[in-house]
Amino acid sequence: MFSGPPADPAAPTGPGLPAAAAVPAPTGDVPRSGEIPGGASGPRAGRSWTAPLLLCAAGVLALLVALLGPGLVARGTGELRIPGAGLTTVLRTVLFAALALHLGELIAPQLVRPVRGRPRTAVRSWAVYASLAGAAAAAGQIVRLAAVSDLGITETYGTREGGLLLLIANGLVLAAFCAASRRPALALAPLALVIGAEALRAHPEAYSPEFGAALTVVHLTAASLWTGGLLYVLRTMWLWRDSPVAARALLGRYARLAIWLYVALAATGTASTLRRLPLDVVFTSAYGRTLLVKLALMAVVSVLAVAARRRMLRDADPSVAHLLARREQAVLGLVVVVSAILTVVPDPHWISLRP
Repeated sequence: MFSGPPADPAAPTGPGLPAAAAVPAPTGDVPRSGEIPGGASGPRAGRSWTAPLLLCAAGVLALLVALLGPGLVARGTGELRIPGAGLTTVLRTVLFAALALHLGELIAPQLVRPVRGRPRTAVRSWAVYASLAGAAAAAGQIVRLAAVSDLGITETYGTREGGLLLLIANGLVLAAFCAASRRPALALAPLALVIGAEALRAHPEAYSPEFGAALTVVHLTAASLWTGGLLYVLRTMWLWRDSPVAARALLGRYARLAIWLYVALAATGTASTLRRLPLDVVFTSAYGRTLLVKLALMAVVSVLAVAARRRMLRDADPSVAHLLARREQAVLGLVVVVSAILTVVPDPHWISLRP
């Protein structure tokens, strides 16, 4: 499963090939890389299109879920319609993804360095682009809030939500500057500020907002480290595909960290659910329905994570575990979208109190 980009047709295909295999034949047509005589495409050519197509399909699916999800889960609940809920979900998905990518790039290298016999190559950083995209998403939410509230941009900054979104946007811009500097670890401070501001923004309710914000800080941090850390590890394993021992060791180190992140997610998620979702509206509120979808996806993630860990312990070749972890990452992407929907749908308490 550690398949890379198509090899250079002018380069030898492997270090152990005899000289005759690396030199073109003196007569006849030489097949191109990925082709077989007769013009048919071989497996390599087919695989070269598979990954981009799957990524495009996953992106379209995530976009559709973000745009249509809030309306679908609220259908028949009698809850008030949230203006621009689909666009807000898309923007919040980008924001959560940016946090995950940047935090993952800060924590995952600490797992890479102790691996013995590891290649000296490192994946290219996406932190700057991620944080700038997150800042743009926060700015987009400010513009949407101004349009919905019929306020000017300056007046929107004076509202509670507008001020927190401005703080989030500025924090992500500062994190991008830190990532581009010689000391990228300095980005931890502005990212912590962003997480704190997002936790406060997500809990404007009158009942114990401080407790809810504290739970969100832990939950959002753990979720970002899990999702972003796994992506960084998978990218590194692909880069190390010729060093399976090092790749297997790296996945094992991440798996040990992921256990503690999973515990933190389960504990804070359970506490938040008991605090925010009345039992009598689990199936009749948009929040309850969205939460059920998220729990189902998390169950799939858990099964894939356990399966990947078992294969990693059983097999010396980490390719199967790598494939399972990639599927886990794909489902986690949907979890990020569903989590964004949770922050957009109405608070379910009011529907529980209706006569």
